[in-house]
Amino acid sequence: MSDTYDFESPPWIDDVARHPLVTPRVKEIATSLFARFASGEYQFGTRIPAERDLADAFGDSRATIRQALEFLSTYGIVARRPGSGTFVSYQKKRSPRESRNGRASAFLDVDQLAETASPFAMNIASSILAPEITRLATIYMSTRDIADLQGQLTRLEAIVTEADEFATLEQEFLMSIARGTHNSLIVAMYAIVHEVRGHPQWAAARQQVLTPAKIKSIQLMFRSLYDAIERRNVETAVEIIKLYVANAHEDMIYES
Repeated sequence: MSDTYDFESPPWIDDVARHPLVTPRVKEIATSLFARFASGEYQFGTRIPAERDLADAFGDSRATIRQALEFLSTYGIVARRPGSGTFVSYQKKRSPRESRNGRASAFLDVDQLAETASPFAMNIASSILAPEITRLATIYMSTRDIADLQGQLTRLEAIVTEADEFATLEQEFLMSIARGTHNSLIVAMYAIVHEVRGHPQWAAARQQVLTPAKIKSIQLMFRSLYDAIERRNVETAVEIIKLYVANAHEDMIYES
């Protein structure tokens, strides 16, 4: 299997200081995987296929795949989480124009925030932002916003056991509520929290607590939240999101 790419060069081309001693085949596989990350085939925070699946895809041994992943880990391209898998930690470099006009987090080191933020700090941030975001969204969401939210809820309710997919949809549902405020500053602030939650180490921890029973519980809570938003019942919507934040905080404390 071979890949070509027109994206930025792999970091080991210029940074030889961290270059571990590997075989040409290991570097070839690492380069091929990097090309897929750079192209967006596997985006930041997503879990890549298991070693055995990559071994089948590349027609090589699991030992060789493991060395290639460790090589990528050396350069911060992937994050290896024992018991959870390997996650993409590579983020495409942005042009100065993209940095000015793109996400608010272009000015922040999200990796550093994810590494240093505690479950308690995340709970405080969520406790401050989520209720007010929900209050404003319940008031200002348009008919189209609510229809989009219903579509996301339908996809979310179809999940039974797939914790990784559910975690992604869970955050997309909450981010849609934030966008429903139609307040760009609030959306930007919540986007930072959203990105920290999407960081590999936070995503892996979240997935571990998403048992089928927990998934079902959140689905019921989000259904009630959607119903309250659709009815423009501000008080009920705010109380439900407060309960969700409190439960999520308990999950983080339990996991940590």
